[in-house]
Amino acid sequence: MKHILLAVFIAALTLPTTAPTANAAGKIQRACMKSDRPAASRPLCRCIQKTANRVLTRSDRTLAAKFFKDPQMAQDVRQSDNARKEAFWKRYKEFGSTAAAICGS
Repeated sequence: MKHILLAVFIAALTLPTTAPTANAAGKIQRACMKSDRPAASRPLCRCIQKTANRVLTRSDRTLAAKFFKDPQMAQDVRQSDNARKEAFWKRYKEFGSTAAAICGS
């Protein structure tokens, strides 16, 4: 299951975007653009950022942006028994699913 959840978010990076937005660059968009993923594009990263703005809190976005550079951090958060991290992970799963649906093909 842990691989499926991470795959949902990574899938959002590999699918083409359907509608670029005019949203100012945020932490997730910048992290996405700096990532070594070949499918990362300005329109896709903008779409992911816009989705994050709708689904995640500012502190959630800060933490999620770190996952681009350190995917192991995502696994550590997911496996944590800390109630706040568990609540974050539920919001993050929703974000991943929403981003894949909105930013996908």
